[in-house]
Amino acid sequence: MKIIVLKFGGSSVGTIERIKKIANIVISYKKKGYKPIVVSSAMSGTTNELIKKSKAISNNFNAAEHDVLVSAGEQISCSLIAGRLNHLGYKSQSWMGWQIPIITDGMHSFSRITNIYKKNIINCIRLGEIPIIAGFQGINRNNRITTLGRGGSDASAIMCAKFFNAKKCIIYTDVEGVYTTDPNTLKKAKKIKVISYEEMLEMASLGAKVMQPTSIQDARLNRIDIEVKSSFVKKDGTKITKRKNLISNKIIRGISFTKNDAKVTLIGIKDKPGIAASIFKPLSNNAINVDMVVQNISANGKETDLTFTIKSEDLAKTEKLIKKNKKISFRELIVDKNVSKVSIIGVGMIATPGVTYRMFQALAKKRVNILVISTSEIKISVLLNKKNTSKAILALHKEFKLDKQK
Repeated sequence: MKIIVLKFGGSSVGTIERIKKIANIVISYKKKGYKPIVVSSAMSGTTNELIKKSKAISNNFNAAEHDVLVSAGEQISCSLIAGRLNHLGYKSQSWMGWQIPIITDGMHSFSRITNIYKKNIINCIRLGEIPIIAGFQGINRNNRITTLGRGGSDASAIMCAKFFNAKKCIIYTDVEGVYTTDPNTLKKAKKIKVISYEEMLEMASLGAKVMQPTSIQDARLNRIDIEVKSSFVKKDGTKITKRKNLISNKIIRGISFTKNDAKVTLIGIKDKPGIAASIFKPLSNNAINVDMVVQNISANGKETDLTFTIKSEDLAKTEKLIKKNKKISFRELIVDKNVSKVSIIGVGMIATPGVTYRMFQALAKKRVNILVISTSEIKISVLLNKKNTSKAILALHKEFKLDKQK
């Protein structure tokens, strides 16, 4: 069975006219001999409106009922897509997660799909129908609705591709693919034709909003090739695939950045084993993610300084937890929300010496001061003053010749 999974994001189903357009896209694959499985997000803005309603009811809205509420948006879009296809003479049926069923690990708001029962959808396809599956949702072992986190419809599509052995998985969105950096920030940004799972995962985790990071991880683990493309124009998109399928010799594939970071520095903490763990344990217990970490070498063997970054929305809670932590002592606590993180990503840097030098030299030429540095096998991130973000992106884009992307 030549199955193809087509996922449409919130902007692609954002209006009735756009839903009519994507119905024609689905039909075009049907005419090519494919058996389409459509995965739909909620219409753009719908989920945010539902979240506002929950907050109007309670600041501590029940997590299970929150999932029931926010999963309702996909039901609307699925019904409209199926209705349009039926109108055009193509049998179609909408399916909610609980009807299939799609089984998750049970965690509310951040579930992962563990199984999809195929019988109902396969029967639907064999009857010549086009199934329209609600993304972003499933049910746990207690038959309660669970959701997959922001952008979770991507994960729904990837896992449908896995369980139904799809020949292709295409993510339709409002952009033409993955770009070397945000084209809204840098007009010279170029569309990337092919990118590895690892590079895409780093870019998504570091600020690129094209796909949900966990869905890319699911694709990598299950070796599912993805194409990201626009539902608004008929152009090739970006293919996300295995490293060995890359043919470009680019050292750096792209640049990501975030502007919602905060820098926290503890001055004069005791330099002894276990002190860092004592600082970070309460943050971990309160679901605060620590990103970049730098500890200075102790000058006297007794005291040192520790700097780390978190999301700016977690700053107030972090300050409170540090100040009431009786297991640590320090002379001064300094915080800074006026920072951003800029990262270069590319598997090519693994075997290429001098990338770090080129990055730092390019920033130095533009008089951009680096506050914190962190690295991985295929990524170098630097923390900067927020006002220097655009300047840094332009300098790095030029240094690594990303405006000449092929």
